[in-house]
Amino acid sequence: MLKGIPTILSPELFKILMEMGHGDEIVLADCNFPAASHAARLIRADGHRIPELLDAILTFLPLDSYADHAAVLMQVVPGDPVTPVIWDEYRQLIQKHEQEAHEIVFEERFSFYERTKKAYAVVATGERAQYANIILKKGVVRQQQ
Repeated sequence: MLKGIPTILSPELFKILMEMGHGDEIVLADCNFPAASHAARLIRADGHRIPELLDAILTFLPLDSYADHAAVLMQVVPGDPVTPVIWDEYRQLIQKHEQEAHEIVFEERFSFYERTKKAYAVVATGERAQYANIILKKGVVRQQQ
């Protein structure tokens, strides 16, 4: 155990966050996402919801301020009547942890899957909200002056 590290971050997940470099992406996947078949590196976080993981991760992981978009959500499939309220939680958490504004964009389902295959890692969660999948692009840790 270490001081100050949220217990929701497993040693394996914390190691992945440390390994990631500028521009690498990590996917936080809901319980319906085909995580195992799309992941280069799979981290299990069964039983955990994405907002709690996102809050803990953003404590340590800076989002990429050089990228056009550092946070990507899976777009609702046309015709699906779902309105994902979890997205508002994500926006609030990003605002809480980031000094710069980051626009969240949407990517079509199969395009999201292909992008996931190129991600550094995928975290498979127990999140039950539909369309809760989010991709985060890691930024740089700036030197404090």
